[in-house]
Amino acid sequence: MNIVSMSGSPRENVGKKDAKALRRQGLVPCVMYGGKEQIHFTVEELQFRDLIFVPDASLVKLKVNNKEFDAILQDIQYHPVTDRIIHADFLEVLPGKEIKIDVPINAVGDSPGVIKGGKLFIKQRKLKVKGLVDDIPNSLDIDISDLEIGDSVIVKDVEEKGLEFLNIPNSVVVMVKTSRVVAEDEEEEDEEAAEGEEGEKGEKPEGEKAEGEKSGEEQKSE
Repeated sequence: MNIVSMSGSPRENVGKKDAKALRRQGLVPCVMYGGKEQIHFTVEELQFRDLIFVPDASLVKLKVNNKEFDAILQDIQYHPVTDRIIHADFLEVLPGKEIKIDVPINAVGDSPGVIKGGKLFIKQRKLKVKGLVDDIPNSLDIDISDLEIGDSVIVKDVEEKGLEFLNIPNSVVVMVKTSRVVAEDEEEEDEEAAEGEEGEKGEKPEGEKAEGEKSGEEQKSE
């Protein structure tokens, strides 16, 4: 896993009024649980840059009050208008204890279906896994080198040693579908073929009379 170092300060007062005052100072109220006790602390907002703006799953080396902890970011809350971070939850990682974490996926290989004009759709950007921290990779490589148009990779097709996947087994991770351009070309060809068939059925060859139709000479003789 990617390693991110963060340093926090203990938070003495816990409450909405205190939290607002901290945010005005550029600090994010945080809590860490999963260990012997919950720890309330603050972290400078700028320190989250290397944690939330990276594509990899990350382990946080967190230092609070001269004590060091291994942790993962469990939840983060943003202001609905400004998008600034207003609160963060961390889960302490303990030796020998499995954790649950979202791991980004990475499509690798060249899909024959894409080469033929199809389009690759990534339905799930991350997969939730359970395992020991040492077994969790930065990202999960999804091989698409065998995918033709209409093929897909589902969760139960993905394997990683030491990990249990918690998503619905039959849910699609990536798939190759017919692109809009290819679909439009096929529709135009179908329409042209249909128009040709209608012409053959509805048009009479030149000089041929419809059944029951008489010529001018036959009408005069009557």
